[in-house]
Amino acid sequence: MIYLDTNVVLWLVGAPEQLSTGAKEAINRHDLLLYSPLVELEIEYLYETGRVQRPAVEVLEHLRSALNLKACERTFATVIAKARELKWTRDPFDRIIAAQAAVGSDQLLTRDKIIRANYSYAVW
Repeated sequence: MIYLDTNVVLWLVGAPEQLSTGAKEAINRHDLLLYSPLVELEIEYLYETGRVQRPAVEVLEHLRSALNLKACERTFATVIAKARELKWTRDPFDRIIAAQAAVGSDQLLTRDKIIRANYSYAVW
């Protein structure tokens, strides 16, 4: 399994050319693709502010039907406990999305340089 960052989810739907060769290979290599529920909220914020054209429910439904994409079911309390340890970012979305993967030391597919510099299981 591998977790997908918000931009990866959005690029899979609307701009797959933004994905690196390594990112595409990672997606194809894993049977299960997960996302933090916070990804859904971030996409919805981006939709509400006009930065993306489709609401979160449409984006995620499309990917759930096209890929084996599922929301992570780790408890919010567990994720927040891990997020409190991640002091390298003040961005609440990045912090919780990284924490979601970090609970199990799982890979997180992201282009974000700050996440990749600070979370050893981040890949691009």
